[in-house]
Amino acid sequence: MANSFLKSNKILILVLVVVAAGAFFGWKYLQSRKYAVPNGIASGNGRIEAKLVDATAKEPLRVKDILVDEGDLVQPGQVLVHLDTVTLDAQLAEAKANVAAAQEQLAVVNAGISKRMSEVALAKIELDRSQKMLADRASSQREVDVRQTTVETTTATLAEERARLQTAQQQVAVAEANVATVQSRINDATLVSPVLGRVLYRLAEPGEVLGPGGKALTLVNLNDVYMEIFLPAGEAAPLKVGSEARLTVDNQPGRSAPAFVSFVSPEAQFTPKQVETKSEREKLMFRVKLQVPKSLVQNFIESIKTGVRGVGYVKVNPNVAWPEWLEKGLVTAPTAEAPNATTPAAVPAAADSTAGAR
Repeated sequence: MANSFLKSNKILILVLVVVAAGAFFGWKYLQSRKYAVPNGIASGNGRIEAKLVDATAKEPLRVKDILVDEGDLVQPGQVLVHLDTVTLDAQLAEAKANVAAAQEQLAVVNAGISKRMSEVALAKIELDRSQKMLADRASSQREVDVRQTTVETTTATLAEERARLQTAQQQVAVAEANVATVQSRINDATLVSPVLGRVLYRLAEPGEVLGPGGKALTLVNLNDVYMEIFLPAGEAAPLKVGSEARLTVDNQPGRSAPAFVSFVSPEAQFTPKQVETKSEREKLMFRVKLQVPKSLVQNFIESIKTGVRGVGYVKVNPNVAWPEWLEKGLVTAPTAEAPNATTPAAVPAAADSTAGAR
């Protein structure tokens, strides 16, 4: 009796285990089917990335002050760093003094030209008068010759002054160019942000001397946010720049963001450069860059975090429709009709907004 009871219990337990296992694998199968990607859409693992931009010194100067810290959001043209320009300021003052001196010399030459022009005019009048008097037998040929020589002498002197004028004008131009050069160097000592971005690294402190090309800050360029995935040759070959794409990240399942193909590598990776067999050709992987639209990035600029792992999807066949689970959670930039758009999955909010950037 007892053996029969134990046997029936074992059978019941075995049945329950089989039913549970069947339910588990059935659920896993349904989940896999739920998020299955249809033919004509390729996918690959990647992470949200952005290019890096450095704020660098053009020449060796001491850091005067740094106006931002790591993690700060900066706008294009925003002043980031002031470098000490005491030496350059002195050079600028000297260059401006040289301009003033050159301009003064130019004024002297112009005055000399005016004087010589008056002398030439007077000499011509006197020559004309002497020639008339000679015709009336009231003067001598010698007097006419003297007046003619005076005209020629004053004319030559005027030509000399005009030659000096060109030299003086060139000296003024050179002095002004020196001022512009020094002023440009002073302007370059104020480091500004070339992009909309976030400070990733603060590499210098006030008082340090930066060499030519020395980095003061490294910024994450938030105007260029993207994900790179790798696809086999069969899927990468038909892709075109501008093809529609979708991005998802691991920490926000069920959410996606729009993107587009901005680059398809012409070179394969992870395989030898020379491939001879069909099996080797099938292993070729090509880098594909999926770009996040700038309008989406700018509307969610405070939420962007690079380095987040996720999956990129791209239409190999443009006629294929996106699966419902990618379209249902699609996030777009807010419009006037929908000002409260949801934070996009491609740029999730996080305390560290720059981890993993490159």
